[in-house]
Amino acid sequence: MMIGDYLEISQEVKETLQGGGPVVALESTIISHGFDYPENMECAIECEQRIRANGAIPATIAIINGKIKIGLSNPEIEYLATEKIIKCSRRDVAYVLSQGLSGASTVAATMMFADMAGIKVFATGGTGGVHRGAQETFDISADLEELANTNVAVVCAGCKSILDIPLTREYLETAGVPVVGYDTDDFPGFYTRVSGTKVDYNINSIAGLAKMVKAHNDLGLKGGMIIANPIPAQYEVDYGYITEKVEAALKEAEREGIYGKDTTPFLLGKLKSITEGKSVIANKALVYNNSEVAAKIACELSKL
Repeated sequence: MMIGDYLEISQEVKETLQGGGPVVALESTIISHGFDYPENMECAIECEQRIRANGAIPATIAIINGKIKIGLSNPEIEYLATEKIIKCSRRDVAYVLSQGLSGASTVAATMMFADMAGIKVFATGGTGGVHRGAQETFDISADLEELANTNVAVVCAGCKSILDIPLTREYLETAGVPVVGYDTDDFPGFYTRVSGTKVDYNINSIAGLAKMVKAHNDLGLKGGMIIANPIPAQYEVDYGYITEKVEAALKEAEREGIYGKDTTPFLLGKLKSITEGKSVIANKALVYNNSEVAAKIACELSKL
């Protein structure tokens, strides 16, 4: 069997790619593990609508019953939003496919599947990264390794604020992954517009970002790039406030023995509770914003 035997690309996405049109990949763990129902489904549909409103075609990605689906229908999105779904990173793909199961794709898996389909722009909320205390636990997200190896441009609001952001930046630098700020010198802190670390380059126009993505693609450079797009200022959460809440959530995770791939969903859920929903409002705002920017980049890229 070849890759194509496992891959099902929706007709709309296939026709757009064949015509050189703009397509934006979207992950599906944000549906299965990011929000509660019905917020998770509403968020997924809204991301797709915003991509369409900005001229591109959305391709939400997941494994459904043993097939990699590139471009989901609304019933498939609802299925992911309402059923217990495996969180699927690179290591899980062969198992989920071979057993005919369904899996929600993480940033790493979505990058891999997008690359298989020929999609070069991907919008998400925030990437994974180096977890706090990784010096002892070695807990480092597979997203970073994928970024080092798979040529897809990832539009995000930085990495998740529950992570060790300076160490994540060091890892990306070592792996040769360019981190480009969209009209910012500061690497966003997910819920905040700054994190205390810097980006590699600041490009203040969509056209400029698209030209860099094209150059990266034309050269066939191994690995992707991060386009760091800060959360809109009106939705930003106070830095001191969110830092305090993240620290509290991390201590609770430690007390309860939460580790590995269960860590991020647990911490995000805990933040929702202890911030009285402020973190969820910010999370939705930033992923909508990233979807819009990714669509604009994909449209500009299709013209070059």
